[in-house]
Amino acid sequence: MSEPVLEVEGLRKVYPTRSGKDFTAVDGVSLFLGKGETLGIVGESGSGKTTVAKMIAGMIPTTEGQMRLNGKTLDRASRPREDKRNVQYIFQDPVSSLNPRLKVRDLIAEPLKLYFKLSGKDIDTRVDQLLNDVGLPLEYRSRYPKELSGGQCQRVGIARALAAEPSIIVCDEPTSALDMTIQSQILELLKALQRSKGVSYLFIAHGLEVIYSISHRVMVMKEGVVVEEGETADIFHRPQHMYTQSLIGAIPKIDIPQFTD
Repeated sequence: MSEPVLEVEGLRKVYPTRSGKDFTAVDGVSLFLGKGETLGIVGESGSGKTTVAKMIAGMIPTTEGQMRLNGKTLDRASRPREDKRNVQYIFQDPVSSLNPRLKVRDLIAEPLKLYFKLSGKDIDTRVDQLLNDVGLPLEYRSRYPKELSGGQCQRVGIARALAAEPSIIVCDEPTSALDMTIQSQILELLKALQRSKGVSYLFIAHGLEVIYSISHRVMVMKEGVVVEEGETADIFHRPQHMYTQSLIGAIPKIDIPQFTD
């Protein structure tokens, strides 16, 4: 087992409701993420997977539970800048996640200015390196998000996340808004970046097709709890829980017609 980057124990999120009866979105979730590893978290809408991701990223506070990042216990309600830097987020909608008023250069430069004391020249050099890392031409520096395709916007989002030099990147359904060809390209890019930089991913997905291609381990959630967890091959070939079996059974099968002369 690789050295731990993230350890989560008993994570719980409860929301009050107008009726007075609390709603438990996440109940007792524990997980482990190793260095350079991808943990896929899968489940239907409302399963709690994105709530888990946002608590780990510090975007929403937890109700109960403990999280340790690189051996350091994280505060449940607030985080210092260094802890925020170490967990970055890639959003589902690559276009709306980018400020339309900023050029690509400035979008990527934002985390560089926030987390590192770099001069203007050093920022420009780093932006160029990041554009190269994600496969975008340098002339894209002066473009606005509206001038880019969805796949290109997602590459900018990945570059922004990488700019912070995080230990973990949360990928919240980052390919679901893209067509199949672009999905494949983005997944290959993420895998290549993981190999070269050693970053760990929490990869959130609605279905198992994408999870299979990128994850080392899979955690299956339903109604706020983990129903099954294991190595990717075990989950796909030897699923134990009925819900996991139903998810795998829902993966489309391609029937190739037989042709005769």
